[in-house]
Amino acid sequence: MAVIDPVLLFGLALAAGAPLALSPLATALGAALAAAALRRRAGRAALAAAGVALVVSGLRARALLDGAGTAYDGALALLHPPARCEVACAVVGSPVVIGAAQQRSAAAREVDDEPPASRIDVELSGGTCGGRALPGPLRARLYGAPVDLARGDRLEVTVDLAPIHLFRNEGLRDGSAAIARSGIVASGTIVEARRTSEGRSIGAAVDRARAFVRGRIEATFHPDAVALGRALVLGETDLAPEDQDAFRESGLAHLLAVSGTHLVLAVAGFAAALRAILVRVGPIAARWDAGRITAALCVPAAWLYADFAGGGGSAMRAAAMLSCAMGARLLGLRPVGVRCFALSLAGAAAVDPLVAWDLSFGLSAAATAGLLWLQRPLAALLVPGEGERGDGGAEGGSSPRELARKVLAPLATTLAAMFGCTPLLLMNGETFPLLGVAANVVAAPIGELAALPFCLAHAVLSWAPPVERGCALVGSGALLAVRAVARASADTGVVLRLPEPSPAQLAALAAAIAIAWAAERRGRRLAALAAGAAAWLLLEGVATRAGAPRGVLRVNVLDVGQGDAILIDLPEGGAMLVDAGGFVGSPVDTGARVLRPLLRSRRRARLDVVVLSHPHPDHFGGLPATVEGVEVGEFWDTGQGEAEGAGPVYRKLLSDLRRRGVPIVRPASLCGRPRVLSGATIEVLAPCPELHPDRGANDNSFVLRIRYGARSALLVGDAEHEAEDALVARYGAALRADLLKVGHHGSRTSTGAALLAAVDPSIAAVSSGVRNRFGHPSPEVLSRLSAGGVAIARTDRGGALTWETDGERVLWSRPGEPPRPAPGLRGRGAAAGHAPENGGP
Repeated sequence: MAVIDPVLLFGLALAAGAPLALSPLATALGAALAAAALRRRAGRAALAAAGVALVVSGLRARALLDGAGTAYDGALALLHPPARCEVACAVVGSPVVIGAAQQRSAAAREVDDEPPASRIDVELSGGTCGGRALPGPLRARLYGAPVDLARGDRLEVTVDLAPIHLFRNEGLRDGSAAIARSGIVASGTIVEARRTSEGRSIGAAVDRARAFVRGRIEATFHPDAVALGRALVLGETDLAPEDQDAFRESGLAHLLAVSGTHLVLAVAGFAAALRAILVRVGPIAARWDAGRITAALCVPAAWLYADFAGGGGSAMRAAAMLSCAMGARLLGLRPVGVRCFALSLAGAAAVDPLVAWDLSFGLSAAATAGLLWLQRPLAALLVPGEGERGDGGAEGGSSPRELARKVLAPLATTLAAMFGCTPLLLMNGETFPLLGVAANVVAAPIGELAALPFCLAHAVLSWAPPVERGCALVGSGALLAVRAVARASADTGVVLRLPEPSPAQLAALAAAIAIAWAAERRGRRLAALAAGAAAWLLLEGVATRAGAPRGVLRVNVLDVGQGDAILIDLPEGGAMLVDAGGFVGSPVDTGARVLRPLLRSRRRARLDVVVLSHPHPDHFGGLPATVEGVEVGEFWDTGQGEAEGAGPVYRKLLSDLRRRGVPIVRPASLCGRPRVLSGATIEVLAPCPELHPDRGANDNSFVLRIRYGARSALLVGDAEHEAEDALVARYGAALRADLLKVGHHGSRTSTGAALLAAVDPSIAAVSSGVRNRFGHPSPEVLSRLSAGGVAIARTDRGGALTWETDGERVLWSRPGEPPRPAPGLRGRGAAAGHAPENGGP
């Protein structure tokens, strides 16, 4: 009976600290099931040590997350509203070139006279922000920095700074983990910078080497291959959006990542060159083992190269695994792949208990696990008799079996790595590439045998310009060929759209794998895997049910920054979306970043109604990405955008919806006729009976009242005082609602005393962003709400609001919090036996 390596068990337990901190119940249950299955193969001592490691790592991860929350709250207090800071800072992260300028050659940039810029991570200390003294060190990510900076450089900068967006929404991953790992709580654009001293550390030397190689890539590579070359050599993944999508959807993104294969090839080349030199030096060859000297020098070389290549999780994990192998060689031992893999996990998790949050680390570890445990079985399955060769039979190298082996063995390797990565790919992308295996079979040899070696050689050949240019030519051609394969594969659209696995499903998968591995008979292994598949499907049903609850009205006022987005789960399982946020001129697409992942996690493939409250970008900017791939029943639009022109994004949105046959419904068809939609009553109160031509877009916002039983929510878009006064005059006390979505992000031009008295809400949701410069929400509005005993839920403080009612009882919650009764319920609910409760956010 095979015994599990105790170091592997220990390393897996340490790496599971992040899942335990983020999803404690599912992770603990999965770990308990796995431990029960492995008890005969691991021993009590190993299991006890693994259990202690899991708990300690989970507690460390939780402490880091809590500390990140505290640090972020400090940044909110200092930088709301965003402030201009004049501060001193030290560079703590390698500069990374950003933007479109770096994708052109140096010659083209000289013509444009547009200097390149970079992104740097810094620690601010000393100075002022918005006239207030910086209270202590603060880490920030700054854009627009010179590209020749390095770690350890000290600067004096003037920068426009704001807290980073976390987009805290129930069902999406906790953004505080990124803060806990990096310490970055703010970001901004440099207005002016002056370097006061240069760093003298090894990291600074690595960064200057990176800058030099980056310059040579831009000077010698084909312009279309510059970004690809930087990604492969320097780990700067700043591809054009269409290329990012193509590599992701084709399953070829790993070919541009600094992977284990990448690092092994680079260090192996260094080792071969070094050994060739050492064996020719007589005194050294006579007295010492050149192989051991080479192994000793390869350990620091691996870590230096991993740092040079961007210091990503995959590179660092590969450096740790390679260091283990070289250490064994140094000690005269035979390296064991599983043990080196285990040590790489344990070491990384001991240093960073949240390392499992790092996607590149997770994909690297998962692919390595697939290769270690699945490659041989898959090879035997694809090529019957594989592993039985070696008899020197008459068939020789040209036999059909040998030919099949040469063709199918790489396929087995690709499948093994892809199977290992599948759960993580599903967690981080909407599609799984069905042609990924074929694309890898075609592109992997080009990438690994041509692009990678020639690009790496190019990095050290600046002293031989003709050879350097030759390597650049071949490397560029190979990279462009890989890109062509990625685009061709992505263009087929042959992908499988799958929901994001829930924590419970991932825990069930881990437990099933452990049980199958521990089983002694093939039949029991298959039964364990079948049981795991059944549990996965059962939990999928649970997740689907949770995403579309029955018998309740659930209003989700989402955190999309400075904008509105409200997802409404209707009592009979339908769904309605009002707005989708959006930032003018920002690369952040709230539809792709928030709405689409949220719909995917909730298993929502249809929206019965999508409403655009009014045609402003902070309400429609995220709609195109949101409705892409989602069935839409109707689209409600005031029509003002078409009448007055709301820009190309709005026009294309309507054009695409019409092309798909989605009805565009206007106020004339909606006003005065309450509609029952999936069990809830929807009333359109404004603009009725049609648009008011003398009002702006804000005061022509759709105003919706959504009722279920005795409870209701009032959504007023960006309506300001003029529209509010008209509402009060027309409807009076009929505006009563338990939840008020405050107008215009809490602006002082909205939520007047008359409207507030008529609505008399118990909870008010304010959709505003941490980076808004308008002073939203206004202190006047907050004061009026507080004076009325209204609980205030701000999306810039605590994230999204979930408000839920069964028609009588009302519950509300914020991300990471359990639901609790709404404070101070008014109206029929209190009269029916629900005592009012005092409380606030």
